[in-house]
Amino acid sequence: MKGPLFYAKILLFGEYGIIKDSKGLAIPYNSYQGALKVSKNLSEKARKSNANLQRFYNYLKTLDSNLVEFRMDELARDIDRGMYFDSSIPQGYGVGSSGALVAAVYDKYAVDKITILENLTRDKLLKLKEIFSMMESFFHGKSSGLDPLNSYLSIPILINSKDNLEPTGIPSQKEGKGAVFLLDSEQVGETEPMVNIFMNKMKNEGFRKMLSEDFANYTDACIDDFLHGNVKSLLGNVKQLSKVVLDNFKPMIPKAFHKLWQQGIDTNAYYLKLCGSGGGGYILGFTQDYEKAQQLLKNYKLELVYRF
Repeated sequence: MKGPLFYAKILLFGEYGIIKDSKGLAIPYNSYQGALKVSKNLSEKARKSNANLQRFYNYLKTLDSNLVEFRMDELARDIDRGMYFDSSIPQGYGVGSSGALVAAVYDKYAVDKITILENLTRDKLLKLKEIFSMMESFFHGKSSGLDPLNSYLSIPILINSKDNLEPTGIPSQKEGKGAVFLLDSEQVGETEPMVNIFMNKMKNEGFRKMLSEDFANYTDACIDDFLHGNVKSLLGNVKQLSKVVLDNFKPMIPKAFHKLWQQGIDTNAYYLKLCGSGGGGYILGFTQDYEKAQQLLKNYKLELVYRF
C-alpha cells in the first residue's frame, strides 16, 4: 500500500501575524513530500513513525465527531500492519512536516471527506481548516490548521483573516535575477516553545501595537506586491519587514544569524525573514540578485524556492 503524495509548504508571509488575524500567503513546496506506506520490515525511522501514528490514532479517538469522523478500525488495522509516513520533509524546519501527515491521514481515513475536486467554497475551506487545526493540535499544542490545508489542496492560499481564506494564483516564475530562497540554519526549531514566547510577548501593549501596525502593514503590502508581481516595491517592503522582525522577534532568530540578518539589511544584497515559527530550521530569504546573495552566503546551504 502506498498513498498519494503530500507536499511541504512555505508560509511566504504572515508568520505569527495569522495567529492574530492579519494576512498570510502560503504556497506548496514540491521539493519535499511524504506518503503513507505499509511495510512488514520497518527501518528505525519507519518504526518511530509507526509509533507516532499509534499515538495520533489514540488522540483522534478523543476528537469531536460532529466535525469529522474517521474509519478508526481501518486506521488501527493499517497501523498494526506496519503503516508509517514515509517523508522527505525535514522536521522542525518550518515547512510543514506534521501538516503533510495530517493531510494524508484525513485523505485516507475521513468519512465524507471534502475533496479537492469539489467547488471549494469559503465555507468548505473554513471547515477543512477547522478539522485540520483540531487534528494538528496533537503535534503543536495549538495549530491554525493552515499547513495541512496547504498540503491537502496543494495550491497557494491567501489568508485574509481567520474566517476568510481563498485559493489564489501566484505569478508564474520568470528567468529573472531575483529569487525567494531558503537558508538552512542547521538547527532544529520547535514550534511550541516559540509560540509560547510569542504569546508572552503579546501581553505587552507595545508589542501588540507593533504587530497590528508595522508588522501587519508591511506583511499586507508584501503579499499584495508578490501577488501582483511588483518586484521593486516587494523588495522595499520585505526590507522593512526584515527590520521589524529583527527588532521584535530576536528570540525566534537563532543567535548565530543576527549578524547575517543585519548584513542583508545593510548591504541590500538580500533580506531575511522567519519561515514558520523560527527558532531554527529554515530562514526565508528574498533577493534581487540571487547570484550575489549566493556569493555573500557561500558558507551556508541555500535552496531556491521561486524566481522573479
